[in-house]
Amino acid sequence: MTTVVFDNPFRPGAGHKPPYLAGRTHEQDEVRALLKQKIVTQNIVLTGLRGVGKTVLLESLQPIAVQANWLWAGTDLSESASVTEETLAVRILADISRITSTLIMAERTMPPTIGFTPQSEKVSEPITYDHLYDLYLKTPGLISDKLKNVLEVVWHVMPDKEKIQGIVFAYDEAQNLADHAKQKQYPLSLLLEVFQSLQRKQIPYLLILTGLPTLFPKLVEARTYSERMFHIIFLKQLTEEATRQAITKPIEDANCPLKFSSEAVNKIVKLSGGYPYFIQFICKETFDLWITKLRQGQVPSIPEEDIIRKLDSDFFQGRWARATDRQRSLLHVIATLKMTNDEFTGQDVAEASERLLSKPFSPSRVNQMLVALSMIGLVYKNRFGKYSLAVPLLSEFILRQPPVVDGE
Repeated sequence: MTTVVFDNPFRPGAGHKPPYLAGRTHEQDEVRALLKQKIVTQNIVLTGLRGVGKTVLLESLQPIAVQANWLWAGTDLSESASVTEETLAVRILADISRITSTLIMAERTMPPTIGFTPQSEKVSEPITYDHLYDLYLKTPGLISDKLKNVLEVVWHVMPDKEKIQGIVFAYDEAQNLADHAKQKQYPLSLLLEVFQSLQRKQIPYLLILTGLPTLFPKLVEARTYSERMFHIIFLKQLTEEATRQAITKPIEDANCPLKFSSEAVNKIVKLSGGYPYFIQFICKETFDLWITKLRQGQVPSIPEEDIIRKLDSDFFQGRWARATDRQRSLLHVIATLKMTNDEFTGQDVAEASERLLSKPFSPSRVNQMLVALSMIGLVYKNRFGKYSLAVPLLSEFILRQPPVVDGE
């Protein structure tokens, strides 16, 4: 008897496309509406905690933009690509060159050749990165002047503009962008200044930035007009209905005889909290176990404790290890707050520590520690001065950890 092997359709991982993208139709429709702009006045920020599917949503927008007659350029904004104004400019030139090298032809005059055709000859060739960088170097002025000129020229020579809505510049991990005053480098300000200037000239370049919730406050800090320049799409966990679709649709689409029971689906919904990464992680673990159990003739069930233990080890433990004992004590206090999964203030934490700890934290000390925790990626501060945990379901993980010595 031949054993049929079914590939596990679930794919947890950073930026891995799920087998079924559930619950993001509303966000895609918001972007579709913004793609109808004739004159770009609103760019886009896609933001949210880790594990909500920002990268996956961004990738799903490319075919939507192409269908609406937009060209698409962009990539991940690594720290090395955005540390100086020059490296950011080079990154943008490299991205736009992928479009120009396939769409735009430049004419070049060839020198006369010896023989029967002594006259010079004009030949067409693609506008490559080298052409763009050469123009960049020859343009006088600051880096912003050089980059603006190149991008203006690109649109000026773009063929068939009547068939093209514009160009989308899409950058993931944009929270890596930051100005560095001590080094006199302002790559974030450069990006905002260049695109605002081009858009004022009615050149249809649309900027889409994707990143953690620290991104938008950085934009506003760099240029206050960023508040008016961007439409914010904040991704949260999926609704219960969308979570159920994300769990059940991949197995249906794979024509797999394995079906999760309604009880199993309910448990996965509860365990995952509706976060796309956790849905994929838990479903993958459950699928693998169920296939094994069925082959052994056993009745499968959700190994809740095993999954939580593995999730703690694979997802949370590395982040938890960055915190000192004193910081962990503060995080335990935060995890007990009623608003722990929403927003809280330093005063909220200080008052809770008075109730819970024999040596409570002072408000000033809480604020200092929250700043330190934000630097290691465990909390983040929004532009209204409130804090949130930076990792989904972190409070549940914290409460599973043994208590640490309290207070100061």
